[in-house]
Amino acid sequence: MSAARKAGRPGALAVALACALWLGATPARAQPTSPTDLGRSLAGVLEHARQRHPELRALRHEADAARERIAPAGALPDPMLQVELRDVTNETSGGSFNLLPGRVGSTRYQLRQSFPAWGRRDARRAVAQADADGAGFRADAGWAELALRIKTTYARYQQVAALLVQNREILALLERLAAVAELRYAQGLAPQQDAIRAQVERTGMNGELLMLEAEQRALRARLNALLTRPTDAPLAPPAGEATLPALAQLDAAQLRERVLARNPQLLAEDARIRGAERTREAVWANRYPEFTLGVAPIQSGRRLAEWELMFEINLPLQQGVRRAEEREALSMLAAAQARKEAAASESLAVLGENLAQLQAAHQIEVLTLHSLLPQAELTLQAALAGYETGRVGFATLLEAQRQIRQARVNLIKTRAEARMRLAEIERLLGEEL
Repeated sequence: MSAARKAGRPGALAVALACALWLGATPARAQPTSPTDLGRSLAGVLEHARQRHPELRALRHEADAARERIAPAGALPDPMLQVELRDVTNETSGGSFNLLPGRVGSTRYQLRQSFPAWGRRDARRAVAQADADGAGFRADAGWAELALRIKTTYARYQQVAALLVQNREILALLERLAAVAELRYAQGLAPQQDAIRAQVERTGMNGELLMLEAEQRALRARLNALLTRPTDAPLAPPAGEATLPALAQLDAAQLRERVLARNPQLLAEDARIRGAERTREAVWANRYPEFTLGVAPIQSGRRLAEWELMFEINLPLQQGVRRAEEREALSMLAAAQARKEAAASESLAVLGENLAQLQAAHQIEVLTLHSLLPQAELTLQAALAGYETGRVGFATLLEAQRQIRQARVNLIKTRAEARMRLAEIERLLGEEL
């Protein structure tokens, strides 16, 4: 073999190596399409859970049941009908025992209707309305909590899928590097240590792939469990990475106002306060008496011989009992107000924490895309040029490739962490951003 051909071979190998390295440094590509579409997008997963999750259905049924209690709460009690047979032995007329109304001494029919104290029916109806509102808001809060668990799990599912795609490309690259190193060693252009380093890198990457595949199976099982599906049910790989909202949408003051106005848990606490206020009004109405009206026709033989009217009123004399009930209602109202204050404080604290982390993730993403990755790519180009001329060793080339890989891994993890922080903020808002 001529010296020219010997000299030309390292350059050709370096060019092939450069192409392989650039392939390894490209962003992760989507995996092949799965037979099922469930799992390809977060929106589809959330819709599946919204329609089928039994816990959410139970909360909705409880809210429906609470709404059905509103009308009965303000209704009048059922009227009472009393039939009184008098002189059933017919002793005054010398007759015999009988139970027919027309064949006894006389029959008295009494119809009575009770009327609660003034304002009590309206207060009870308002209490039931507040309970129904609270049940509806608790259903919304339950969905927000379930959506948070799904979004968090799905973010990690996306992260692992992206890492798997990238690491498989890196593994293919390392196999090509190992082949190049062995060939250069066989030609006497590189030490045996280059080939050994390539093998060590490939073994380590295989170990990382095994760990990622195990984590992917665990996340698939967890996501299926959240969707009330068998844990081994097929789940499509995610189709790319979701974009994050612009920082302009994450104004802290506006988000705090939206949390205080729309957070389902705070709205449920508001409903609890309204219910406690109406309960207090209903208890105060116990100071006033209830009354009952009645009418009673009296049948003698086959005719109505007499009519009676009845008026009954209870006397609210047990004032000690009523005062205790009023103090109880006031304490329950104070407890509901304190509970809302604590929930609002906690929600705002969680919002501030997650907003700070989400903003930091945006900054890291910008820094990585516009500074760290370009610098790592320049380092790789310099290492390629040096390796081609023999001025840079194989270890330097591997280190340059590791820097790009680590930067992309950090970018994938940062984006996943940002999506989890965004999911927490959306839970607080009770709506999507």
